[in-house]
Amino acid sequence: MSDTTVAKNSDLIEAAGMPVGSGEIKPGYDPRLTNEDLAPLRKQTWGSYNIFAFWMSDVHSVGGYVTAGSLFALGLSSWQVLVSLLVGITIVYFFCNLVAKPSQLTGVPYPVINRSAFGVLGANVPAIIRGLIAVAWYGIQTYLASAALDVVVLKLFPDLMPYADVNQYGFLGLPLLGWCTYAILWVLQAAVFWTGMETIRKFIDFCGPAVYVVMIVLTGYLIWKAGWGNINLSLGEVKYSGASAIPVMLGAIALVVSYFSGPMLNFGDFSRYGKSFKAVKTGNLLGLPLNFLAFSILVVVTASLTIPVFGELITDPVATVARIDSTFAIVLGALTFTIATIGINIVANFISPAFDFSNVSPQRISWRAGGMIAAVGSVLITPWNLYNNPDVIHYTLETLGAFIGPLFGVLIADFYIVRKQKVSVDDMFTMSPEGRYWYTKGYNPPAIIATAVGAVVAMVPVLWTGGPGMHTTAQYSWFIGMALGFVVYLGLAPRMRVQERSRILDEVA
Repeated sequence: MSDTTVAKNSDLIEAAGMPVGSGEIKPGYDPRLTNEDLAPLRKQTWGSYNIFAFWMSDVHSVGGYVTAGSLFALGLSSWQVLVSLLVGITIVYFFCNLVAKPSQLTGVPYPVINRSAFGVLGANVPAIIRGLIAVAWYGIQTYLASAALDVVVLKLFPDLMPYADVNQYGFLGLPLLGWCTYAILWVLQAAVFWTGMETIRKFIDFCGPAVYVVMIVLTGYLIWKAGWGNINLSLGEVKYSGASAIPVMLGAIALVVSYFSGPMLNFGDFSRYGKSFKAVKTGNLLGLPLNFLAFSILVVVTASLTIPVFGELITDPVATVARIDSTFAIVLGALTFTIATIGINIVANFISPAFDFSNVSPQRISWRAGGMIAAVGSVLITPWNLYNNPDVIHYTLETLGAFIGPLFGVLIADFYIVRKQKVSVDDMFTMSPEGRYWYTKGYNPPAIIATAVGAVVAMVPVLWTGGPGMHTTAQYSWFIGMALGFVVYLGLAPRMRVQERSRILDEVA
């Protein structure tokens, strides 16, 4: 595709009122691997605050609230929970920096940078795995946000209560009101996504701080009602101390890492917009260890005050807001948490499958088309039925870790150890057998084998629930898959070919 063709296409897109793709398609890039959404960015403009806001949107949601609160109800003392939380989020911070660098240096999204490890065609393997997982969670998060919106609607229009009963007005397991609110949020999220990454950046810049404002106001209200003396950083009875607390703390650390495993793998889709790797690292530092700790303390203070104010422990922020004797407060609070959940959903579960599905057939599937495929798929799986079944959610979380872990391990092993942080961007966009990432007909067998081995072994404790120690081992599925993917890939990577590629890349450098 020539530069002239790209320029003409850009003019047509601008004339139609649609934003132009931000990637630079060079002469020689194979159209079977290229479109303006997948190509290296012309400009990288995101600063530290944009990355910080990205993580705020990721953390400040109903799911983030409940997850943080649950750590304080494990039977540990408050200081043990805080230590576990800090260790877990520091691990996430470290791994996010590892994932960020290859995409920030090259300006390409996750499925494209994987072409160096899996081959220019083999990269579709991790792309499809990640895309399918994101579709499921996109649907679940949309359902969670719609449930928060249901609270607002029923508060304003209590006569609609019968339509919230699945037994009276239900279809495929969801009541009529739920269908309506789900549809509203489905359309709203699609509209934000369709306007492009710049609008999404502005949206997530708003979402995270907005939740902080509401959380601080909510905490202030509860302190006013209950008094400072009722604040308690331990939400449950302390059951473990000394050596007996160590396994529980390790489980809490694994929970934090597992919760962030999806966004962690997806982070390259956003770090590619960073103006420098230093800016990305600074944004990660502010948005992960510091922000998550502050948010978690705010969560536990708020949750602990629900006991003296409402007579019971409430760990759902929307349910807490719904107990306030003010329609304005309920509407404002529930809408804010709904918007925040939309923010994390777009960030974690919409943008990434859009890149993934576009990578499968760049000329037929644009970034927007890929996103809409994910959106339609999220309805077809009826996510409310998944969420209403605790066993399915339990297996889904651990399965997610089992498959995401090996993908992470292969990418890190390839970029940092095999390639010594040297990647040829142009070779990721060529189907020529002479290209560095052509391998065997476009596929690199060691990467695919390492992914399969890591996922299969990590799934054993997830599926073999009756085995000795399997239930406990299953919560470490991400770590098991990541370690095996990392080690197996390094063991299978052909030494002679690795040395040859390294020599060529050194010459290019």
